[in-house]
Amino acid sequence: MGTSIIFKRPDGNDASGYLANAARGNAPGVVVIQEWWGLQDQIKGVADKLAKQGYRALVPDLYRGKVALEANEAKHLMEGLNFGDAAGQDIRGAVQYLKKDSSKVGVTGFCMGGALTVLSAVNVPEMDAGVIWYGYPPLQYVDASKIKAPLLGHWATQDQAFAIGGVDKLEEKLRAAKVKFEFHRYNCKHAFANETADSKGLDMLKYDATAAGQAWQRTMDFLAKHLK
Repeated sequence: MGTSIIFKRPDGNDASGYLANAARGNAPGVVVIQEWWGLQDQIKGVADKLAKQGYRALVPDLYRGKVALEANEAKHLMEGLNFGDAAGQDIRGAVQYLKKDSSKVGVTGFCMGGALTVLSAVNVPEMDAGVIWYGYPPLQYVDASKIKAPLLGHWATQDQAFAIGGVDKLEEKLRAAKVKFEFHRYNCKHAFANETADSKGLDMLKYDATAAGQAWQRTMDFLAKHLK
């Protein structure tokens, strides 16, 4: 459904990504941020799903063409990623690219991409809304006073990768800065909305179709309210 594109980062360098277009050319946009696996078919599928709901969805290729199949590869790629550069350059460039034709653009990300969505809320002033899926960065990097976009968060209470206690602390920071946010907790494991999670052979991951469906509907309602 989508195509590979090249877009400019704010520093003038090129970045690439997967763009799934809505039927309407000036439809609102959503930048979709990958899990630690890279720009693979599952995350492209999320972009395609958003396009069918009337959004122009762009997934920036943060790993520059590399995709991990095993957890140790994914860990290696994630640890090699400059998160500040990814948020402030690749993701901001993707938002700016969509803003050429879309009046409003949101950012959503899963796992590692959830953490980058939080960082983008701080570092990408052009973003109009953010949807975080089970991921947050070290909280010392979250200057909540810079967050102007409303946020929706989906969190897993049994998450071994991003402990739920960190979500409580993130909430405190957002409240103190008077950020508009809405967080939901699901009695699930990490990656509960990734339909391929069970195939990874990791005990910490578990797909939950019911929770995934509920979280997706909340996301559709939130994006429609803030972007359409």
